[in-house]
Amino acid sequence: MPPRKDPDASVSVPAFYGAELRFKREAAGLTLERLAEGSYRGISFLSQIERGERRMPLDLAQHVDERLGTDGFFQRRCEDARKARQGGHAEYFADVAEMERDAESIEEWAPMIVPGLLQTRTYAEAVVRTGMPWLRPETVEKQVVARLERADLWERRESPAFWVILHESLIRRPLLPPREMSDQLDRIVTVIRTAQGILQILPETAVAHPLMMGMAKVMTFPDAPPVVYTEGLHSGQLIDFPPLVKDYRRSYDLLRAAALPPEASLAMIEATAEDYRNGEQAT
Repeated sequence: MPPRKDPDASVSVPAFYGAELRFKREAAGLTLERLAEGSYRGISFLSQIERGERRMPLDLAQHVDERLGTDGFFQRRCEDARKARQGGHAEYFADVAEMERDAESIEEWAPMIVPGLLQTRTYAEAVVRTGMPWLRPETVEKQVVARLERADLWERRESPAFWVILHESLIRRPLLPPREMSDQLDRIVTVIRTAQGILQILPETAVAHPLMMGMAKVMTFPDAPPVVYTEGLHSGQLIDFPPLVKDYRRSYDLLRAAALPPEASLAMIEATAEDYRNGEQAT
């Protein structure tokens, strides 16, 4: 058996947090399996936390404090670890960006903005600058880079299964000039075909449809329960309450039924991109 590799607690706040978890667990004489008992999380999830690779959610921190008798230590410190992993993302989105990397599947409904995982740099800059024109240039750049880095997961051998539904208005009412909008649509098609994902367009004629109130992202994991993320103006919410997650997933299934078939949807995007390249109005 190869020698055990201890995590370097000096690397970052999450690494320090994970090393402390491992120390306390072993001092209590518990295996990862024993510590995970009674929680909604798997052994690999806990192992990733100990290596500083994932943040400990509050419910798990409460469970760990109770099992290890650590007097609320991990509950108090999990917020510090979360902030340390925030990077260039909005505080309310930091956990979502981390979860995307470990997701088994990602399902998105985008009624107003092309999802971040599909955005080009030009589109991302336009979204950030339009939404928060008061930001300093260096802050805009930090947020754009963080958004583009999320798409690194498409380069992995085992990327998550991806299903996205876009509202037709996203391609008919362009956020960018024609040439740049054509590039953005080409990027969408490239990601979907490369990642073997599924894309559908909800036609503008579908006035009444499920999830009319806003965007939704559903993520599933091999070692943790599914979650839903919804977002509003300058705020977002992660939902993990099982009955509510179930309702969102049922609504997403109904939305799939209301959208155009995948191949017809990709053909629409490709044709629209060609119209923009030719300087024509997408109709």
